[in-house]
Amino acid sequence: MRWVVTGGCGFIGRTFVRLLLARSNDTIRVIDDLSVGSRAELEQIGPVAALDPATLQTAATDATGCRIELVAGDIRDVALARRVVAGADAVIHLAANTGVGPSVADPMADCTANVLGTLNYLEACRHGGVGRFVFASSGAPIGDCEPPIHEELAPHPVSPYGASKLAGEAYCSAYKRSFGIDTVALRFGNCYGPLSSHKGSVVAKFIREALAGQAWEIYGDGAQTRDFIYVDDIAEAIFRAATAPGVGGEIFQIATNVETTVSELAEMLRTTLERNGVPTRGIRHAAPRIGDVKRNYSDTRKARDRLGWSARVSLADGLDRTVKWFLRRA
Repeated sequence: MRWVVTGGCGFIGRTFVRLLLARSNDTIRVIDDLSVGSRAELEQIGPVAALDPATLQTAATDATGCRIELVAGDIRDVALARRVVAGADAVIHLAANTGVGPSVADPMADCTANVLGTLNYLEACRHGGVGRFVFASSGAPIGDCEPPIHEELAPHPVSPYGASKLAGEAYCSAYKRSFGIDTVALRFGNCYGPLSSHKGSVVAKFIREALAGQAWEIYGDGAQTRDFIYVDDIAEAIFRAATAPGVGGEIFQIATNVETTVSELAEMLRTTLERNGVPTRGIRHAAPRIGDVKRNYSDTRKARDRLGWSARVSLADGLDRTVKWFLRRA
């Protein structure tokens, strides 16, 4: 197969590329604007051939045999999307503006990246004859509800981020039914794990703060709940969504079906850090953030039944692996 991975220099992207390298002899083309991840970080996964965005010719002379191709560019660039996708069998669309906070601060930027960027790559797939498109979504389209979240709940997003991801899901549904592209939307839980040094979510943020000798800041009282999922489990779900038969047009909850409060997470992480020789500096509470939901965890039975997938890594094990990875880099 020939794969295209948008946002492939990011946390989840590099983990998925690593899975493909281990599992196949396929060619992987990464498109990334390098605003978060870098070519050097991608090269830690495997040799990389940099391509000229204008011609998609190899910019380096020593890249013969590289299975990872890197195109530096913006997903909002329509012409580039058409060039990048040409000849691909599957597109894994991970590139996005991530997180509720940035979307509240700049809803227009969130929309142009998450809605127009997704539409560009769906259009590129339509014109390029690409058969499978996997879209990275989240629980944010559902908004506030009584969990567990499942695929049949009516969405009521409470943040611009949730609205933009809901729009992406809607376009995926439309492109399946109008143009026959086998789109699959995956609603990820709160992802954590190795390679997350740039990630702004709570696990990576708390580990970085502990290593810097800083106290942890929790928004609100810490009773809000999330479904924390290890990144290797997400990479496996992406692979199955890209290769399983008969799942075009579907949405899947990709999480652990376990509800954990932020305070419980903080205590587990404190224990893990201190067991690994890293002291923690306590917690301070800040005002709740606009757009954050109070409770969030997922019913993952559909993914188990249709994709043959379920999360394998427990939170305790995943936190230990993540802390050890951060310590090896320190």
